[in-house]
Amino acid sequence: MNSEEMKELEELIEFLKENKIGEFDLERGDLKVRIKFAQENPVAPDLAALAKIIASQPQAMPAPSVLPEVYAHSAAAASPAPTPAVSAAPAEADSDANLHVVKSPIVGTFYESPSPGSAPFVKIGDQVEIGQILCIIEAMKLMNDIECDAAGEIVKRFVQNGQPVEYGQSLFAVRPR
Repeated sequence: MNSEEMKELEELIEFLKENKIGEFDLERGDLKVRIKFAQENPVAPDLAALAKIIASQPQAMPAPSVLPEVYAHSAAAASPAPTPAVSAAPAEADSDANLHVVKSPIVGTFYESPSPGSAPFVKIGDQVEIGQILCIIEAMKLMNDIECDAAGEIVKRFVQNGQPVEYGQSLFAVRPR
């Protein structure tokens, strides 16, 4: 890796830390890197160790499944992670059983509207159709429309505008028709 690639990697790690993203895979040509933080509060891995791992590989990097995973450990990581503000009451549990949950297909930043200051795509109580845009998830400067995959009523939104989301994280709950 040259110094420019190392600088890009450092910036990527800082971005992952700031947005509390726990795992990330990067693939550029023959270079494949997997970064996985051990706790919810990630700490940057030792870049020198990461550079040695990458430099020690032959011309082509092995598939991501055989790359050594980079874990960061610190005393701060042992502290309990903050709990989400969303909680369900026991009475809601029965009604929640029939809900369809729309999950994030990618890691990125959740946006409720097409641009700052404009109306959200959907609100709680709105009726939605299959294929209707629910939100946008920004990933690596690309805006990705997230479409509803079930017709019904929006009953919950699990994330706030501008919040980072993980792959598979719940975004909306829809009560199917």
